[in-house]
Amino acid sequence: MTISESQLITMLELQDGMNSKVNPEWVAANNNWHRAIQVEGVEAIEHHGWKWWKKQDCDLAQLRMELVDIWHFMLSASIQAKFGNIALAKMEMMAELNLRQKSVQFDNQYYVLTQLSLLDKLDLLVGLAAAKRASLALFESLLHDCDMEWNDLFKQYVGKNVLNVFRQDHGYKAGTYIKVWDGREDNEHLVEVLEIVDLESPDVRDELYSSLKARYLIVLEGK
Repeated sequence: MTISESQLITMLELQDGMNSKVNPEWVAANNNWHRAIQVEGVEAIEHHGWKWWKKQDCDLAQLRMELVDIWHFMLSASIQAKFGNIALAKMEMMAELNLRQKSVQFDNQYYVLTQLSLLDKLDLLVGLAAAKRASLALFESLLHDCDMEWNDLFKQYVGKNVLNVFRQDHGYKAGTYIKVWDGREDNEHLVEVLEIVDLESPDVRDELYSSLKARYLIVLEGK
């Protein structure tokens, strides 16, 4: 199952909003998003484990989190490549996904995705990023290897984005934000809220934000 157009446009808009909070002129800043993908990819390799001279266990939960972080940068790179035009970025990304590519070309070689291990795919992701390239087919294959579907990525991405914005809007940077609500951290409340909102709604961000705010107001009233 691939990502829906409504999910993709929602994430692109959220990423643009998040980047604009950091720098309103972020597109013109021409940041090196592929370098960020490269660094996160190496961190993902560390979480997977690669040292043949010692015992290591794959930390799948952390590996999934790295994929979500990588997705932030892939979205940013796509928007920047289209000079801030989100609609064009969405069209190009959907067109690439719809090709259903089975292999990735890099360094004059074709790598068949089904023949690569998870670790080999992470190596390929890092290599492509170093060459300022990315592959949605490779990323989708990485999701599947980590037992994730596009819906899982969407839920984690949107949740993380909205919670980060909510924290900033309610004093996180100033140190006045209350992270523990009724004995539980805010991210635990987020998980519950994600289960009850319509993730296909075009207003999913506003619905999540409003639900978090309603819970947070109860915390403030109880102070």
